Amino acid sequence: MTAKKLEIELKRDTHKGQSIIAIIFEYNTAWADMLKAISGTRWSQTKKYWYISEDKFNLNIFFERFKGVTYLNYSGLRKKPPVTEPKKPEKRKYFHRQTTPLPNGYTEKLEQKRYSESTHRTYKAYIKDFIHAFAPKSIDQLSNDDVNQYMLNLIREFEISASEQNQRINAIKFYYEKVLERPKELYSVDRPRKQKQLPQVLSKLEIKAIIGECRNLKHRCILSLIYSAGLRRSELINLQIADILSERQQVLIRNAKGNKDRYSLLSLNLLEELRKYFKEYRPKYWLFEGQYPNTQYSPTSIGKILQQASYRAKIQRRITPHMLRHSFATHLLEQGVDLRYIQVLLGHSSSKTTEIYTHVSSHEIAKINNPIDDIL
Repeated sequence: MTAKKLEIELKRDTHKGQSIIAIIFEYNTAWADMLKAISGTRWSQTKKYWYISEDKFNLNIFFERFKGVTYLNYSGLRKKPPVTEPKKPEKRKYFHRQTTPLPNGYTEKLEQKRYSESTHRTYKAYIKDFIHAFAPKSIDQLSNDDVNQYMLNLIREFEISASEQNQRINAIKFYYEKVLERPKELYSVDRPRKQKQLPQVLSKLEIKAIIGECRNLKHRCILSLIYSAGLRRSELINLQIADILSERQQVLIRNAKGNKDRYSLLSLNLLEELRKYFKEYRPKYWLFEGQYPNTQYSPTSIGKILQQASYRAKIQRRITPHMLRHSFATHLLEQGVDLRYIQVLLGHSSSKTTEIYTHVSSHEIAKINNPIDDIL
């Protein structure tokens, strides 16, 4: 302070990320002793003033304490301290992907393993990022610690999600373990803890409302088939006309996740809708063609038609195509269908994956007797 103040100034401030009330005055031993008697007051060595957290501050206590001693200037309490915007993670740029070559044999091994096109794109992009980060050093010379430090930097600098972290680890390990055929234990990369998120599910009434708001026959068939067969979006767009097995009332899903084929349910009511759709649109090969003949339907378009129908159905929350698949599984469980059959219909390799639907089934939860009902 430049001028001596015969007063105590109170003003809002922040200290160590906490909202506080700063207590500012020219050093006075008597006043300092009086402040010490007020619960919660502290001296800040860095700020060079006394302070108290805002949630513990009571102006009346200060008035009583310093009444007749000195003037309290509390005009600063009316002003809120400036809010510091949290630092946003740096936006990543990927210009290097255009010029960074893939490791020898990487693409060929992906093809041999028959990975999906989506996995091809993801792995290739992420391995290029990995190569670029260590250039000009060859990634063949890196240690396990180098790989873990690379992942840690991505988490700290760019706040990548747990899902992206896992995908990047998979792309890196694919190179070392599949392309170079090195032992797995050489690259034991730390993975994120699995997030135990329950699937979001729609009620039957909500699904009825959404499908009812699909004014286009093709759109209505697309959403109805995803729900009634428990399909992933990629499985829907890969359906061929021959995959609708009318007589068996089944849908054949080819080369699904894990390169597995499976059968799912085909509703008789939906079959009638599909027959109308076929007569009107005359698809040639793919069940649902894109904007041009003999092209697949766009996965982003599925999301858009669902969002539009949900908006018209006045459903406020965000709805995704995968929620229809979750709803299919949950509704089957609520109808009493054995979990093992649901596992087969969904194409899950492990029953543990399917068991998650037991946590969201309102039907099963409703069977539990609430202990308070025995009291009231």
